[in-house]
Amino acid sequence: MFSKILIANRGEIACRVIKTAHQLGIRCVAVYSEADANARHVQMADEAFLLGPAPSKDSYLRADKILAIAKQSGAEAIHPGYGFLSENEDFAKACADAGLVFIGPPVPAIAAMGSKSAAKEIMSKAGVPLVPGYHGDNQDETFLAQEANRIGYPLLLKAAYGGGGKGMKVVWQASEFMEQLHSAKREALNGFGNDKILMERYLTKPRHVEIQVFADNFGNAVYLHERDCSIQRRHQKVIEEAPAPNFSAEQRKAMGEAAVTAAKAIGYAGAGTVEFLFDEDGSFYFMEMNTRLQVEHPVTEMITGQDLVKWQLLVASNQPLPLKQEEIPLDGHAIEVRVYAEDPDNNFLPATGKLTYLRQPDCHRHVRIDTGVVEYDEVSPFYDPMIAKLIVWDENRDRAIARMRHALDEYRIAGVKTNLGFLSALVSHPAFAAAELDTHFIEHHQADLFAPAQSESQQALLLAALYLLLKQQPAPTDRSPWSCGYGWRLNEAPQVRFNLQSGDKTSQVVIQSTATGQRLCVGDYCINARAELCGDTLTATLANAGSSHQFRVRVSHYQPNPLTQTVSVFIAHQRFDFTYQTQVEVAAADESAGSLKAPMNGTVVAVMAVAGQQVQAGDTLLVMEAMKMEYAIKAPANGVVNSVFYQAGDLVKDGAELVDFSAETGASA
Repeated sequence: MFSKILIANRGEIACRVIKTAHQLGIRCVAVYSEADANARHVQMADEAFLLGPAPSKDSYLRADKILAIAKQSGAEAIHPGYGFLSENEDFAKACADAGLVFIGPPVPAIAAMGSKSAAKEIMSKAGVPLVPGYHGDNQDETFLAQEANRIGYPLLLKAAYGGGGKGMKVVWQASEFMEQLHSAKREALNGFGNDKILMERYLTKPRHVEIQVFADNFGNAVYLHERDCSIQRRHQKVIEEAPAPNFSAEQRKAMGEAAVTAAKAIGYAGAGTVEFLFDEDGSFYFMEMNTRLQVEHPVTEMITGQDLVKWQLLVASNQPLPLKQEEIPLDGHAIEVRVYAEDPDNNFLPATGKLTYLRQPDCHRHVRIDTGVVEYDEVSPFYDPMIAKLIVWDENRDRAIARMRHALDEYRIAGVKTNLGFLSALVSHPAFAAAELDTHFIEHHQADLFAPAQSESQQALLLAALYLLLKQQPAPTDRSPWSCGYGWRLNEAPQVRFNLQSGDKTSQVVIQSTATGQRLCVGDYCINARAELCGDTLTATLANAGSSHQFRVRVSHYQPNPLTQTVSVFIAHQRFDFTYQTQVEVAAADESAGSLKAPMNGTVVAVMAVAGQQVQAGDTLLVMEAMKMEYAIKAPANGVVNSVFYQAGDLVKDGAELVDFSAETGASA
């Protein structure tokens, strides 16, 4: 076994690898960018080295610097995690050339699966079933259009050298083929340095089922059961579970043996995942093989009781697999969700900012959290915005779902928008409980999943005001007016006013002290209250017209600047944000009328318009990218482009003016 390894990654997966390595007595070397100087993985490691500036190309993708640090630190091996250089055959070869063990598969295996088209050919020869498509080298656009017509629509375009949903486009009809092809090629080139595209028939109601495989250097290979990853958005997994529901032992065996065949066909060693599309009729088709540890590996660990990072380290140190196929357990059911800093109500746009408040569920046998952040960390625009992976286990699927619902209700995050409410809606949906799964689940249930969840907004407003009252002016020990430092007037009840803003709406809450507590009024609506504050937990009883409702909620309080405070009230899985101005600040007049602004922090990847150009409503003027997502800035109406303020490659901030646009008189979108 190794005495020291370097983890060529960041965030959650770096922390995950360090945890197991330390349990095995292995010292760990971390690398970090300038943005990650105080990151959790840096704090956990035995030593850490700076790679360079925040952008990945200047830090985590600098293979030369990583290798130099490995040699300097005395590391014997490099664990690549997932993403970045984990499936880069040149990096794996460079490790070998430098006398370092690459904790991953052999270089030929990475190369074989690095090209999706080449992988399809290998699998076809090995007898692994494939979806009809085109995986060749001819990238002439006219030829590709002809092949698309041959395969038939709908059609899926995929980056041949990509992953993670990047460079993937669904084409529903021939008229949109060229536009989607250009977009897929652009994403592929920017993300992977190669714009080669392959095409497949797009199955309309498939499940995404993948098999965890492991192989050693002695000819042994096994599968550790399957994972269902069908619930996705933009081809990125949202929920993963193991084993796959409504999956027979015969199907498990057939798919598992096909996955092992695939691994042996390329001389595989280490951890890998063979991904399949599972059709309604029970047939399955090879999709791709990921030659690394998967994000969702914890659900496999939960149902097998195995540590897959430990298995990786054993195989890399030239030891045999710990278990034979018949010895691998299958116990209970596990579910994983990815907690992201993103806005589900705004097309899942990535969110950036400081984690001003972070409270996680208690971890134990049934609940696990893999994370790379702590409270007050910054979610930057440079990397994937995943905050944590939440994993639960129980004896069966129904109980695991109940565990997950409870754990999500216990999660509390403020400072950035998150998908917690969306995840709660997903796991609470009757169709999910019934295991009615396919890769279009979110689209099918759009109306339910994105229904407004504001039934308790009025209570949240009142609770926020009570919190501010108790936080700013602790309750007096007696009822003397002289002990009230907030709004007391002679011959009047002590009174204070809070103007709380939520979105575009501002509400004034007037609070008067009474003999038994407080009386709160919003306009003509009044209610009596009693409240206590202990740390960040507010216990309050709201009573009106003979009925009362007791709340026990968490409240986050953050002051981003001297002028404003932000109060977040958590009721179940919902978070209600209120801004309280401690001073009045007059906003400057809006001088950007007619401008089109950046919806997020990101990079301009393409500019399609020039100053003076006449455009039609819906024309794409500029394309931005941030954290695996491409966003087109389109003309809102017929008109003229006055100015374009950025060019391809420029970094822009959320809200930055991108294009100055004038609509034609009377024009509409």
